[in-house]
Amino acid sequence: MALWALVSAVGLAVDDRVLVGAPIWAKPFKFFVSFAAYGLTLAWMLAQTTWGRRTGWWAGNVVVVTSLVEMVIITGQVIRGKRSHFNAETPFDASLYTVMGLTVVVLWAATLVIALLLLRAPLADRATAWAIRGGVLIALVGAAVGFLMAQPTAEQRAAGNLDTADVIGAHSVGVPDGGPSMPLTGWSTTGGDLRIPHFVGMHALQLIPLFLIALVLLAPRIARLRDAELRLRLVRVVTAGYAGLVALTTWQALRGQSLIHPDAATLIAAGVLLAAVAAGVWAALRTAPEPVSVHPVSVHTETEPASDSKEFTA
Repeated sequence: MALWALVSAVGLAVDDRVLVGAPIWAKPFKFFVSFAAYGLTLAWMLAQTTWGRRTGWWAGNVVVVTSLVEMVIITGQVIRGKRSHFNAETPFDASLYTVMGLTVVVLWAATLVIALLLLRAPLADRATAWAIRGGVLIALVGAAVGFLMAQPTAEQRAAGNLDTADVIGAHSVGVPDGGPSMPLTGWSTTGGDLRIPHFVGMHALQLIPLFLIALVLLAPRIARLRDAELRLRLVRVVTAGYAGLVALTTWQALRGQSLIHPDAATLIAAGVLLAAVAAGVWAALRTAPEPVSVHPVSVHTETEPASDSKEFTA
């Protein structure tokens, strides 16, 4: 995946073709990078398991095979100048999209097996266990958002020609795919975009464990973070807040609302979520024990006067 991300980067530089309003090599580049991160993280998580390792080995290899099939089809369609997702233009294109849908279902199921193994794995550090399990469960929810994109849109249903339509399904909600979009991400600026909760949810797999790693790296400098219970509470708060963010972005997208143009309801919900996370962090810090400082202690011998005493520093 990492090597083909480099190939896709070259494609972005030398191939000026545009498909559905975006450079044609942008989709495979983003998918290759995402799968590389996904694979590395799952490999690290599987290395933490001591129970069901053979099952985990098989599930990991299923993830590898299905992700490779997915990327072969996406790249092949780019070479042909065709869209890979939602394409029903010809029987061949429709068949490729069907295969992609099946591989995604199998990949999701294999990740679910890995999540179940991680839920049962006896991990010694409770904060690490919470970060890994919370990250993979939220990632499964984020991946499941992708299934919503495969459904016919309200506009496609209203047209009433699903049997002969060239495109079935969409990233965007309330507006056609390929309209005005944000730089780099390509997310719609005029309507809802289900790729946002899909992206945010799936990358919980990396971001929540990275948050814990940051706490551990800061512990030598910040004495309070050396407390394992405090790190556990902070990871719990961040995991709950992250799940709330996935729910919020999904709700916003399904209402056909652009990420950068939130209405009052979205702003209120975001404010409530932010306040809840801040309160959780404050409560975790407030209940954490203060770090204990060790001061030098002078011990005087009883056989000599205090003025001439010998001192031993502990």
